[in-house]
Amino acid sequence: MTLAGCGGESGAATGPSGSGGAADKGGAAHGDSAQKADPTRLPGVGDAMQQRLPSQTRQAVVAYGKGEDSAASTVRLFIKKGEKWIPERSWPAHNGRKGWTRDHHEDDKRSPVGVFTLTDAGGVRSAPGAKLPYTASADFTPPSYWPKRTRHDFDHVIAIDYNRAKGTSPLDPTRPEGQSKGGNIWLHLDHGSGTSGCVSLPREGMEYLLRTLDPAKHPVVVMGDKAALDG
Repeated sequence: MTLAGCGGESGAATGPSGSGGAADKGGAAHGDSAQKADPTRLPGVGDAMQQRLPSQTRQAVVAYGKGEDSAASTVRLFIKKGEKWIPERSWPAHNGRKGWTRDHHEDDKRSPVGVFTLTDAGGVRSAPGAKLPYTASADFTPPSYWPKRTRHDFDHVIAIDYNRAKGTSPLDPTRPEGQSKGGNIWLHLDHGSGTSGCVSLPREGMEYLLRTLDPAKHPVVVMGDKAALDG
């Protein structure tokens, strides 16, 4: 099977090289006051996005992008207890090196804005304790011609259900909306700069998400720049 990770074209891997500033550790601060005002809502997430959350969802990973054209993000995990969203963990992160888009296309180097389910995971390394169905395979190994700093990007990945077949390995090349809409958008390990479309975070964060995200709680990722999330 040929790797087509991080927004790469099916059948030809596209490297995640590119520059992005340090992740905005305060990127979600604007949402804290919103949560205090209404803990039944995800902070910093406006009505349009809130309404797209599946009613059964009890876990939400929120990627707060610093700006529309920025590669810097903050990822926060929220757990719903009763009717309240409780913040669990937060990590500095990166997104597509050219920023965000509401109309993602193959190789635009931007991450898609939206609310997406999280149903499948995998990686080069095994993940004892992972709750999501997990496919461990050397096929996740980045191509040798990618920069050395990306060698461990896909040790662990969680497939974002954007233009993919749910219930399959993250490596599955199926793209229900067509090749031009891109695909293989993942959460994966960070290499210190922007990606080709995925959202990347530190190893500790990926390992924590794998141990925590539970199919029975219907986890989702809510992702976008600040303006897109608030809108």
